[in-house]
Amino acid sequence: MKNDLRESKDKKLIQLIIDDRYRIWRHTILLIGFLPVIFCTDEILEYSGPYRYYRLLCVYGSIMAMCYVNMNVLVPRIFFKGRYVRYLIVLFLLVSVFVVLMANLLSAFSSSGRLPAHLVMPDRKMGFYEGTVILVPIILVTTMIKLFQRWMRDNERIAELKSITLTMELNELRNQINPHFLFNMLNGIRALLHSDPEKADMVIMKLSEFLRYQLYENNETRTLLRSEINFLSNFLDLEKLRRDNLTVSVESPTAATVLNHIFLPPNLFTTFVENAVKHSVSISEAASYIRVSIAVDVNRLYFSCVNSTDPGYIPSDEKNSGLGLANIKRRLELLYGADYGLEITSSGNEYNVKLTIPL
Repeated sequence: MKNDLRESKDKKLIQLIIDDRYRIWRHTILLIGFLPVIFCTDEILEYSGPYRYYRLLCVYGSIMAMCYVNMNVLVPRIFFKGRYVRYLIVLFLLVSVFVVLMANLLSAFSSSGRLPAHLVMPDRKMGFYEGTVILVPIILVTTMIKLFQRWMRDNERIAELKSITLTMELNELRNQINPHFLFNMLNGIRALLHSDPEKADMVIMKLSEFLRYQLYENNETRTLLRSEINFLSNFLDLEKLRRDNLTVSVESPTAATVLNHIFLPPNLFTTFVENAVKHSVSISEAASYIRVSIAVDVNRLYFSCVNSTDPGYIPSDEKNSGLGLANIKRRLELLYGADYGLEITSSGNEYNVKLTIPL
């Protein structure tokens, strides 16, 4: 029972530190918490009268300004991008500028003649080097806070990503490698053995590659782009065997040498292709098509999937048809943040998906 209470308190404390809902509380605690700490230092208490409070205002305002510049500019734009030496140099420059600024403000006030001499104690000025050495560790405390926040958020993202990935993999195994799917494939192969043995041999080979990818390569954290393209091609070819009126194509204008050296998380495109297969069915048995294109340009990958649609066709599992898209969208957010683009458009006779991801 005690352990549960302790864990609950720890979770609340962690949420207070990292959750955006408590951002105002965090800033309030930071601003109020630093004030008595600075006020109780010798650099403030050794002075009296209005000068003490003017000195407190200058020191407190400067430290808070440096903390917020560090948290909102230096840490995200320099430190988190791995430029550690540059970060330390810029941090020392920032502190140096504020130390000089504080010294000038305090000197200007004390020498202005507006303050009676008996209200100011003999000024023991902190040297430039001493002030910089003292202030840099104080500012680094806010860097530690930002690091802790990022570490906790990354852990949450990784845990959620694993959960979504596992759910998608289970759904794919259930939808693709099930007795009904294999039964249809084997029946199709059996029929081809008599009518077209060469085609039957090709289908067996594609089915073998399809199952091998699902059972082995699909379990890796990253897979070759070439393997992913082959998987989509085999999947669509097997689906074409079941539907005579379906035309499929999987194309890539990118050189094979490039495709064989690019790794990415598996099954990023499977959901879109599955939806294309599901919604390309024509109730009038008219010709239908699915066209997939994958291209690489510099450091970005461009995926496109276009399929024909029949306005009169409604899939049998229409209630759950949005779950796959919701999962893949969330997975893309966890993998790439805001650095990806997904555009889905639908007209009366065509459904178009365009995805752009960084490599």
